[in-house]
Amino acid sequence: MRYDLHNNMQQEKVAIVTGSSSGIGYETSILLSKNGFHTYAAVRNLDKSKSLIDIAKKDDLLIDVVELDVSNDKSVKDAINRVLSENKRIDVVVNNAGYALVGSFEDLSMDEIKSQFETNFFGAIRVIQAVLPTMRNQRNGRIVNVSSMGGRIAIPLDSAYHGTKFALEGLSESLQYEVEQFGIKIIIIEPGAIKSNFFNNLKMASKAQRPDSPYIQMMQKLNAGFSFMLENAPHPVEVAKVILAAASSEDPQLRYTVGDDAAMIVQAKRTMSDREFGNLMRKQFLSQ
Repeated sequence: MRYDLHNNMQQEKVAIVTGSSSGIGYETSILLSKNGFHTYAAVRNLDKSKSLIDIAKKDDLLIDVVELDVSNDKSVKDAINRVLSENKRIDVVVNNAGYALVGSFEDLSMDEIKSQFETNFFGAIRVIQAVLPTMRNQRNGRIVNVSSMGGRIAIPLDSAYHGTKFALEGLSESLQYEVEQFGIKIIIIEPGAIKSNFFNNLKMASKAQRPDSPYIQMMQKLNAGFSFMLENAPHPVEVAKVILAAASSEDPQLRYTVGDDAAMIVQAKRTMSDREFGNLMRKQFLSQ
C-alpha cells in the first residue's frame, strides 16, 4: 500500500523499519518519513497498519506499508526484494521487531524460548543478511539494531529476553568490524522503560501463570517493579528521535542509550561490583 505524493523528489534515501505497527517502530517510521526518507513500514499483520496508513495520508508522508514477518525467511526476502525492485537501494534498516517473554527460566518451555529467539535475534539476522549485499555494493548504509538496556544488564524473570538482547549486542559489535570497510555503520539503540505497547505485549510463559509455580511471589513483585518503572517513562517518539539522529549521522556511535533510567542503570553496571549491582536489582525489582 503506497501513498507516494512526491513524484518530483529524486533519489530519496530509503529506510525499512520492522515492527512498525505500534510503539518505537511506528514513531520511527513517521519521523524518518518526515525527514526525507522514503520509509517502508514493515508489519507482521497488515490488519494492524490502519493508523499508520491514516497518518501517512493525513500528513502527506512518503510511507509504504509492507508485510514482513521477521521469523519467516520467505517473508523477509519478499519484502526486501520489493523495496529493491522499487528503489534499487536501501540506506537505513531499523531492526525493531521484538517482544519480551516473562517467566522464570524453569517455567519457560523450549518452544517459548525458541520463539523468543526467532523474533528478537534470528529475525534481525534474517533482515541484516538480506540487506547487506545491497549496502555493500552501494558502499553505504546504516543498520540500526534496537536492543535495550536489557542488552547490557539483566533483571529477574526475563532470562530468554535478555539472552536475545545480549546476543544481538554481541552480533552487532562483531559485525561492525566486518562491514565498516564498505561504508556501512552498525548502530545499537538501548532504550530503558518506554510508554508504549511493549509492556502490554509482554508474553507470559504458560507455566509462570499457574498459581502453583514456585516463582509466583517473585512474579508478583516483578510486576510491581514494572509499574514503578513506567511511571516516568518517556514516549517512544524520544527513541525515534535518537534513531533518526544516529541514522543520519556521518559518523554515528556504536551505542545510544535512551532514557534516564537506562543511563543510570548502565552507569551503575560499569561502576559497581557484581555483588553491589545484584543487590541494586533485587531492591528495584524484588522488594516491592
